[in-house]
Amino acid sequence: MMGQNHGIIESSGGEIVVPGPSPFDVLPEDCISNIISFTSPREACVAASVSKTFESAVNSDSVWDKFLPPDYSSLVSQSRVFASKKELYFALCHNHVLIEDGKKSFWLEKASGKRCIMLSSKELWITWGSSPEYWQWISVPESRFEKVAELLNVCWFEIRGKTSTRLLSPGTRYSAYIVFKTNDGCPGLGHLPVEVGLGLVGQESSKRFIYFVGPRDRRRGRETRDVTKPEQREDGWMEAELGEFFNEESCDEIEFSVIEIKSPSWKSGLIIQGIEFRPTKSP
Repeated sequence: MMGQNHGIIESSGGEIVVPGPSPFDVLPEDCISNIISFTSPREACVAASVSKTFESAVNSDSVWDKFLPPDYSSLVSQSRVFASKKELYFALCHNHVLIEDGKKSFWLEKASGKRCIMLSSKELWITWGSSPEYWQWISVPESRFEKVAELLNVCWFEIRGKTSTRLLSPGTRYSAYIVFKTNDGCPGLGHLPVEVGLGLVGQESSKRFIYFVGPRDRRRGRETRDVTKPEQREDGWMEAELGEFFNEESCDEIEFSVIEIKSPSWKSGLIIQGIEFRPTKSP
């Protein structure tokens, strides 16, 4: 961060104060835009507060074109017109785009521009998923997808899947989540630790346990403290983390599993929207 003699200081609260003009104002605007394009969307928005010159440079299409994915033109409707690349960028952050015949949802993380995807439950391999006495496919208004999977009654609960990492941003650590809702406490399953796995195809997957609801007996804290509990999302769904992985350039496919086959109980009351991949939050 530049010192006060450069026209910028940072207060103890983290806010940027601009007491005078920045020496960078003497640079050509396209030069400033080029420099800013090598930062991140978050940093670009901060830079816009430096001066009117910076604000104009930040709003340049050349900046936001660098933050957009190379194939962005295929992700938006040709009938929709955007006033600027900046407007297009934020549209891809706030509106999920259905791709690959509506079986995947795509969007950008607003702060970084990293790619995020969700696989619909139609993209998953679900044991007995095609048997209407065990699972059914329903429409849910708040879902991104046309149909989602609803668990009616099974003893053997097993879900597997995999996806290409090419839709994700390279050189980025990702977390994967199962996104779901429960009915009536998800009988026979909600209070059981469910084994989940996540890893690159051809390599050993990392394992952990999750709850769809939570432990029934709160006194068993020691036994359940290592089991990941579900969290409420802003969109009204629940999510539980399956694990993390680093998406290297050489990565090809990532695979995952969600399994509970040890309990003889019949299981029901679970609605699965899909599996979501988004950049891991910094601790």
